Amino acid sequence: MSGKPSFTDRVVAAGFAAGWTLVPLLPERPTAAVFRFLADRVWSRGGRSVRRLESNLARVTGLAPGSPELRELTRAGMRSYFRYFHEIFRLPSMSAEEIVRRSHTVGAEHVHDTVAAGRGVVLALPHMGNWDQAGAWLVAVGHPFTTVAERLRPESLFRRYVRFREGLGMEVLPLTGGDGHNFGTLATRVRKGGVVCLPAERDLTKSGVEVEFFGATTKMPAGPPLLAVQTGAALLPAILSFEGDDWRIHIHEEIPVPAEGGRKEKVAAVAQSLAEVFEKGIAEHPADWHMLQRLWLEDLRP
Repeated sequence: MSGKPSFTDRVVAAGFAAGWTLVPLLPERPTAAVFRFLADRVWSRGGRSVRRLESNLARVTGLAPGSPELRELTRAGMRSYFRYFHEIFRLPSMSAEEIVRRSHTVGAEHVHDTVAAGRGVVLALPHMGNWDQAGAWLVAVGHPFTTVAERLRPESLFRRYVRFREGLGMEVLPLTGGDGHNFGTLATRVRKGGVVCLPAERDLTKSGVEVEFFGATTKMPAGPPLLAVQTGAALLPAILSFEGDDWRIHIHEEIPVPAEGGRKEKVAAVAQSLAEVFEKGIAEHPADWHMLQRLWLEDLRP
C-alpha cells in the first residue's frame, strides 16, 4: 500500500499489536470489563461511527431517532462490537475444543452433508457477532476455507490480521493489491469441493448487485451469488450472534439458483434472496450487527 501511515494509523496498529500480545496473558473477565467500559466511553461521546450505527439500527428496527430505546440499543451494539475485538485477541490462545464447545450451531449439517457429497460451499454472512470465531469453529470441525479480507491501514495492521486469520486455519486473499484473480481462485476452491466464506452485505468493490434491504436500496457483493450461479456451489447464509458468554451460528438452507433467466438475472435473484435471510437474522439480533458505515444508497449520495 502506498502512502506513509498517519499518526492515527500507527497508534491503531500498535494497539492491535498490544492486544494480541497482552490480552491472552490477563484474566478474561477483568479484560472483558475493560472493553465494555471502553465501548461505553465511545458510545457516550457520540462520534461519527456511533451516529452511523444508530442511524442504521433505526432503519433496521423502526425505532425513533433519538429515542431512549434506540440509544440503549446503540450502546448494546457498541458493547457487542468491542466484545468482538476482545475475543479476537484471545482466540489464538483458545483450544479448538473450547471453541467447538462454546459454539451453539444450528444447521451445521448443511455444510457437512454438502461437502461430503463432493460439492463446494459458499458461506455468506453479514458483519455480525464474531465472524473470526465462527471461522475458527468451521476449521475445528473439519472444513478449512478460503476468504477475502479488506485491505486495512496501515499495511502492518493488515499483515497482522492476515497472520491472525491464517493462524486460525484460514486461507486469506486480499481484496485489493493481490494478483487480481480472487474470483478465479474462489471458483477453483469450490469446484474442487472446498469451502469459501465471504462477508456479503456491504459492497466494497463498486460492482455490487442492487437489492432491497429493510425497505431501501443497497448494493451487496456480487461474489457469493455469482459463485453459486457459475460453479454450482451451494450458497448457505450464516447468521452469527452472541449467546451469553458463548456464540451462536445459524447456517440456513441453500439459496436456490433460478432455473430460468440469464446470468445477470439469476445473480440478482439470488442476491435478493440472500438479503432477505440477512434481514431476518439482523432483525432478530440487531445489537450484534456491527455496521458502523454507510450502507444504503441514499445515505451514500453527497
